[in-house]
Amino acid sequence: MSEEHYLELCGNPVQFENASSVNNVFFDEANKQVFAVRSGGATGVVVKGPDDKSTVAFRMDDKGEVKCIKFSFGNKILAVQRTSKSVEFINFIPDLLHLEYSQECKTKNASILGFCWTNWNEIVFITDQGIEFYQVLPDKRSLKLQKSQSINVNWYMYCPVTSVILLSTTVQGNVLQPFFFKNGTMSKMSKFEIELPGVSKPAKLSLSERDIAMVTIYGQLYVRYLKHHSRTLNNPGAEVILYHLPRDGTCKKMHVLKLNTTGKFALNVVDNLVVVHHQSSQTSMIFDIKLRDTEGTLNIHQPVLPARSIHPYKIPLTGPAAVTTATPVPCELYSSTWSVFQPDIIISASEGYLWYLQVKLQPVVNLMKDKGKLMDFLLQRRDCKMVIVSVCFQMLNGPDKSNLSVIATVFDKLNQVYKEYLEAEQSYTMAVETGQSRGNPAQKRPVRTQAVIDQSDMYTHVLSVFTEKKDVSHKFITAVLMEYIRSLNQFQITVQHYLYELVLKTLVHHNLFYMLHQFLQYHVLSDSKPLACLLLSLESTYPPAHQLSLDMLKRLSTANDEIVEVLLSKQQVLGARRFIRGVGGHDNISARKFLDAAKQTREEMLFYTIFRFFEQRNQRLRGSPHFTPGEHCEEHVAYFKQVFGEQALMKPTAS
Repeated sequence: MSEEHYLELCGNPVQFENASSVNNVFFDEANKQVFAVRSGGATGVVVKGPDDKSTVAFRMDDKGEVKCIKFSFGNKILAVQRTSKSVEFINFIPDLLHLEYSQECKTKNASILGFCWTNWNEIVFITDQGIEFYQVLPDKRSLKLQKSQSINVNWYMYCPVTSVILLSTTVQGNVLQPFFFKNGTMSKMSKFEIELPGVSKPAKLSLSERDIAMVTIYGQLYVRYLKHHSRTLNNPGAEVILYHLPRDGTCKKMHVLKLNTTGKFALNVVDNLVVVHHQSSQTSMIFDIKLRDTEGTLNIHQPVLPARSIHPYKIPLTGPAAVTTATPVPCELYSSTWSVFQPDIIISASEGYLWYLQVKLQPVVNLMKDKGKLMDFLLQRRDCKMVIVSVCFQMLNGPDKSNLSVIATVFDKLNQVYKEYLEAEQSYTMAVETGQSRGNPAQKRPVRTQAVIDQSDMYTHVLSVFTEKKDVSHKFITAVLMEYIRSLNQFQITVQHYLYELVLKTLVHHNLFYMLHQFLQYHVLSDSKPLACLLLSLESTYPPAHQLSLDMLKRLSTANDEIVEVLLSKQQVLGARRFIRGVGGHDNISARKFLDAAKQTREEMLFYTIFRFFEQRNQRLRGSPHFTPGEHCEEHVAYFKQVFGEQALMKPTAS
């Protein structure tokens, strides 16, 4: 069963002192910090961040019960709320250390519901009568009101990623008013209404903050509403509705996620997937809004995979002091004491743990049989490369190998992403070369994600290994290689020569020379110098390969001396000699260059053949087989004498 758990808690959780009668625990979603406040701070406050390096510990006077406590960005200023009328501040800036001051809300008779830091020195008070936006002046130990807005507020929430605060207004609480904060400014966004299942009479607060969250999915801000339904024949259960909240313009209902059950739910977002935890069944389900089941303005989604529980977790031995047993203790998953925070955080205050929820991709491969849909899913995930590569390899091998149409679909999906990246890289390069990027800060170098599977990846991890398989028919191997090349051509991606070489080697290995000839004749394999050299090396196995190679090099308009260089670099010394004789240039070529290449092969008879060829040329052109000093062949003459003896040197013949 363990291979089916596609969700897990991270292996290195943030540990803190568990909640108790003397220790209160708070969580700040903006800085991802857990505050353990003992005795109102008098006996210590310990702040744990996302990693061990960011731990802060200090004491403060116990002036009453702490309602809310948060650091500004960079832990520069601490804000503490103890009453509904004011917030206290403590500087943690060097030279201004531990200077304290406070700020009351400006609106008379208002109660502070909470506060949010929007910058290291900017804070927003949310009261039941509106919001107040302040600049904090730590050196003056005071705050300056920047802007305020009067509005009846039931509750609020803050999205630190986008700096948007959402206020619940009206009697029923379902009219939501967002505000956006940036660089010391506060902007009012378009308000919108959440559709409630039924109207309560008399009207009362019907929309709970438990059922609302702001989340960023695929770079877009959504307001997520958990809509509870009683289960009936017409209605299979609760839904999650996603309202798209753009910076400008109106908020629109965009996606409906069908949960098909009722009960208590908690929601996370992990790797752009909406994860819905169901407490009574102790399972979770995931939704991917990029995988659309319907087309239209409103997208209806079913879970991508069958519901499964989070992978069983054991509390490690190095846990908090509360854990004293010798063996790791199984953690109670889906506990009623769990608190879920956005986007991917689960906190157990009673056990003193903060976990990040993670998606495991390998189990998804086993659960999602449709390879096309699986590839659509994997290509959107962060750490997908090696899983995609393994899926490609599996679909070509073993009992579960796919048919060619499925393989073609997968190749096309991979190459579409590959092409998009190449085009983005090309436009960025052009913008840099023409100087457009300087005046356009939005023009950034495209980030190469793990979803970009290029030809080198496919060759190294999939195709080259696949062609070595002894138990796969050569017809299937050739068909797969040609299918990948077809897909690259379809997306107008230049095929790398090593893929053509792989096809050529496969055909030669199985003696499919007729097919090889046809592929070259009809330009199924594109011309390239490396391919031409490979053809030359096949001459002993397949004699027509020599002429096919020369024809290819001529089509490439390659200069004769360059062709010779290429051939010699591949140690095709006899091929180079035959080529140069074929084009009539053998009287002018450098003897030393050929003799160097022949000697490097360490084949003595090859060296003898080439040496004798140039002796004969010298005799024909100059009446003597000897090399002139200008040819710098003394080293090779000495080597020839050493190996074959002086008597083997050609004697001059009278003309």
